[in-house]
Amino acid sequence: MYVNHYLDVEEKEVIMEGAKDVTIRWLVTPKFGAENFAMRYFVVKKGGHTPLHTHNYEHEIFVVKGEGYLTDGKRKIKLVQGSFAYVKPNELHQFVNEDAETFEFLCLIPNKKYNIPEEERGASDEGHTC
Repeated sequence: MYVNHYLDVEEKEVIMEGAKDVTIRWLVTPKFGAENFAMRYFVVKKGGHTPLHTHNYEHEIFVVKGEGYLTDGKRKIKLVQGSFAYVKPNELHQFVNEDAETFEFLCLIPNKKYNIPEEERGASDEGHTC
């Protein structure tokens, strides 16, 4: 087992063309022994957004705090605390925070070498193991 608190995980700015005022924390990754999925924690600040983008893997979203929108560039769906969403592979999507202080959500993705940063793939002694 691996246990930690999300505030003890480094918060990093999302550096992607089209991203504005978004941070990420890589909570569960291969460096902690995860073989199938990675869990990430995103914070989109007021007025911020992820890029409008697509990729060849699915992801699952669970809103932890605040509210925002999931859009495909044409329609906009409001997400609030407790909402969840499934984004299919190759589906155009973007997360937008128009007016909440923060829009915070968990995002799970398949654990594939091409979508996990190198620093999240190695061994780690952070957190607590049982």
